[in-house]
Amino acid sequence: MIVTERTQIPDAALPLDAFKAHLRLGRGFGTESLQDALLLGFLRASFAAIETRIGKVLIARDYALTVNRWRDPAVLTLPLVPVTAVTALVSVDRDGVEDLLDAGFYTLESDAQSAQLRPSSACPPTISTGGHMRVEFTAGLAADFDTLAPDLLQAVMMLAAHYYEHRDDTGLHRGCMPFGVTSLIERHRVLRLALGGRA
Repeated sequence: MIVTERTQIPDAALPLDAFKAHLRLGRGFGTESLQDALLLGFLRASFAAIETRIGKVLIARDYALTVNRWRDPAVLTLPLVPVTAVTALVSVDRDGVEDLLDAGFYTLESDAQSAQLRPSSACPPTISTGGHMRVEFTAGLAADFDTLAPDLLQAVMMLAAHYYEHRDDTGLHRGCMPFGVTSLIERHRVLRLALGGRA
């Protein structure tokens, strides 16, 4: 199982000006854009770290999942949430020849905690020997940064600022996610149930 991010958040969609204001960077000296690439990098790192911690995609992007075999013929659990749309299910044979399957072959069941693809018939589409199935889908909590939940928006800013302030420090104690950030994102974590019913 391989997940590929097919689209990235464009630089123009990242809250660069808001982040500069959050950092209280000086203005009016003709050097406002000198650190833009650095700041964009910290914002991207912040998004990635928070998405990894909570198990959810913050800003909607396109992904592709490649599977070589069905682990469970009754359901394919997608590794990212929330999935807003499955855009294609493509069967690829060993020679790379692609066959776009009809959307009627499957149904999507998705919420904030899980996303599952279920075959409409008793059996899922066949994966040929040496071939694979590619599921193309869109996932994300918000369409853009401005429509992200306020606590997640604040967490992104705080973590990016933490990375900026400690950019020269390689010590573990300063590189860890600050408590203020973890407290803001805690309620958004994907719940994983273990034996005994505890998360």
